[in-house]
Amino acid sequence: MQTNKLRIGTRGSPLALAQAHMVEAALAAQGVETDIVVMSTAGDRITDRPLTEIGGKGLFTQEIEDALDDGRLDLAVHSAKDMPTALPAGLGLAGYLKREDVRDALVTIDGRTLADLPAGAVVGTASLRRGALLRRLRPDLRVEVFRGNVQTRLAKLRAGVVDATLLALAGLKRLGLEEVATEILDVALFPPAVGQGAIAIETRLGDERVARFLAPALDGDTAIALAAERAFLAALDGSCRTPIAGHGIVEGDRLRFRGLILTPDGSRFHETETETTTEDAALTGRRAGDLLRERAGPGFFDPA
Repeated sequence: MQTNKLRIGTRGSPLALAQAHMVEAALAAQGVETDIVVMSTAGDRITDRPLTEIGGKGLFTQEIEDALDDGRLDLAVHSAKDMPTALPAGLGLAGYLKREDVRDALVTIDGRTLADLPAGAVVGTASLRRGALLRRLRPDLRVEVFRGNVQTRLAKLRAGVVDATLLALAGLKRLGLEEVATEILDVALFPPAVGQGAIAIETRLGDERVARFLAPALDGDTAIALAAERAFLAALDGSCRTPIAGHGIVEGDRLRFRGLILTPDGSRFHETETETTTEDAALTGRRAGDLLRERAGPGFFDPA
């Protein structure tokens, strides 16, 4: 089924909607009319358990991808860090909007920084990467599973459920909530998740009509960085079950890439940094993943 308007699929959280509206605005600038279609995913409905227990990243995309595949949607908007490296047959990533800030933000009620938090303070996060990095930097803190959208987590923080939480700075900016950040964490100590800060647009492969409308809105440098990061993740068989950080930076025709893997308790880690041409982005990411897998050896990510 095809209509004159492009139907944009998205989750219903305030952040997901803000990101969908950004894509809508980019298309509107070219005179393309759109309808935003809000869909509920399993990841949205199940909030009382870690993602590792209920199936992983695909829980935030499956229902939307089903609708894209059967023609109910023309494109889907996702946070790139939520996208599995393997997509359903017939679907692909058309590209990305220009990437936002990749850093993580610490949010506390009393203005304390990460260094100032007292021993035993409780930090809530749903991310294994953030949890592992916290345990590496501050093994005296308590890290607890903390799920929900940005507003839910901030409400829980205000209610005293935890002493602090970590959120993507990009999401706070898109929601107009940047001022709640107590401390913006340096990527040197707290590298981002693969794809963090990027908005991914998924389409049916071969849909030239949609691809033509999207092309002016897509950012080439973001696509290059994400090609390296997602290849790195794929080489490690990465999912929400493994603490992995990956960050590509494009400067002209050069790509700098850093990859990091940790055990969930943060006690052991391996990392690599490299620089190459932008043409070799995916190859660079894959080689970095293979290198760290070899260094870590078998069993590195096995449950403690």
